[in-house]
Amino acid sequence: MVELKSRTKHGEETSFRWRALISALGGHRITYLLAGAMTAVVYYILLGLALLVAKDRAPYLVLVVVSHFVTVVVVYPGYRLLVFRVSGHSWMTGYLRFYAVGLTFLGASLTGLPLLVEVAGVPLMVAQALIILASPPLSYLAHRTWTFRARAKV
Repeated sequence: MVELKSRTKHGEETSFRWRALISALGGHRITYLLAGAMTAVVYYILLGLALLVAKDRAPYLVLVVVSHFVTVVVVYPGYRLLVFRVSGHSWMTGYLRFYAVGLTFLGASLTGLPLLVEVAGVPLMVAQALIILASPPLSYLAHRTWTFRARAKV
């Protein structure tokens, strides 16, 4: 981990490990890619667990929706505080915007998965990975220009 030390006014050393790491990673794009990778991992774990627990008792598309919702709840604070560094604005408004962007990608999964899984015969988790690979550039633009935009630019 990157550790930067600075001296305060009174000569005391203060460690800024997390902030230094984020700064060292080069801003929004890199931290966004890392957050996106973490989001994919959280989602895959949740979806995989849901598929194991539910077996064939629940349709996979229902499990996709539930896993998506839980993932968004879990990852939103990280996007807000670490990736886009927003403070002072309503968490609920930001969350609703974040979720609205996420719903477009959920829609892509809900239409793309049946085509890939049922028509093309691609395994579910592989099909979901293919859909997710197309998401980051579009998601970044949507979050940067709408979800977490500076209020002064409105």
